[in-house]
Amino acid sequence: MRCVVTGGAGFIGSNLVEALLGARHSVAIVDDFSTGRRENIAPFAKRIDLFEGDIRDDALLSSAFAGAEVIFHQAALASVARSVESPYVSHDSNASGTLKVLVAAKNARARRVVYASSSSVYGDTPVLPKVEDMKVRPLSPYAVAKLAGEYYCGIFPALYGLETVALRYFNVFGPRQDPKSEYAAVVPLFITGVLDGRAVCIHGDGEQSRDFTFVENVVQANLLAATSVNASGETFNVGVGESTTVNELYRTICDIAGRRPDAQHTGTRAGDVRDSLADIRKARRLMGYDPRIRLREGLTRTVEYFRGC
Repeated sequence: MRCVVTGGAGFIGSNLVEALLGARHSVAIVDDFSTGRRENIAPFAKRIDLFEGDIRDDALLSSAFAGAEVIFHQAALASVARSVESPYVSHDSNASGTLKVLVAAKNARARRVVYASSSSVYGDTPVLPKVEDMKVRPLSPYAVAKLAGEYYCGIFPALYGLETVALRYFNVFGPRQDPKSEYAAVVPLFITGVLDGRAVCIHGDGEQSRDFTFVENVVQANLLAATSVNASGETFNVGVGESTTVNELYRTICDIAGRRPDAQHTGTRAGDVRDSLADIRKARRLMGYDPRIRLREGLTRTVEYFRGC
C-alpha cells in the first residue's frame, strides 16, 4: 500500500512507520517537528517521503496524500496538562487538524483513515473496564478535541464514502518516547529518573490506575485497522486489559532497573482521571487484535532502550 503517517516522526508514529516499511509498504510522513524528532526517523529516512509542515496546511496535505490508500492520523498536540493551559491551541491542533486530514483524504480519494484517539474521552466514569459504547465524559480540552475528531470520523463514511477507524489508545509507552518534554508521560519520566538516581515525582497518592500499553501492541492495532473489513466505521479500545497503579508501575521499573531512588508525592493534576482500564473484546472480535507484549516485558525493553541512549 501507499501509506501516509501524520506525526510520523513522533513516538508512536515513528514506530508505526518502521513497521509499515518492514511490511514493504510505501510510506510518506507529514510532520512539523514541533514534538516529533528527526532522530526517530533517521534509521529509515532514505526510505520515506517526508513532507515537513503542519497538518492544517491544505496544500501540504494535498501533496502528501496524493495516491495514498491509507492515512494513519497520529499527529496531535498531546498532553492533558498542556490542553488545560492552552485549550484553544489544543482544539485547533487536535480537532481542527483532524478535520483537515479527513477532508484532504476525501479529496485524495484515499480508501481509509485510521485515527489515533484517546482513552481520555471516557473521563472519570466509575465503571471499569471502559467499553466503547458507554457514555463518555471528557474532563479536559484534549479529551474533548479527541472526541470531536471521533465524531468527524463517524460522519465521513456515509457522507463522503471515506472509510474511517478510530482507535482509543490507553497510556502508550515504549522506545522513542520523549522524557525531556515539559509534558512528558509518566513511564519515560520514571525510567530516566530511576536510571539517573534522581527522585521521582508521583502525582497524588499514586494509587490511580492505568492500562499501560506497549507501543508494539498499538502498532499491531493500527495495521489491523488499516485492512480489517469489519473495522470500517468503528471505534476500538487499544490497551492490554490489565490495571496497574502508578505506585506499582514505579516499583516494577525500580525492580527491572535494579535501583530505587526516592519518590516524592505532589498534588493531583487538573483533568487527570482516577482509573482507566480497557475492555478490548471488541477489537479482538472484529479485528483479531491480540496484545502480545505485557507490562513487564514492555518495561524491560523500554528500560534497555533508555540505557542505550
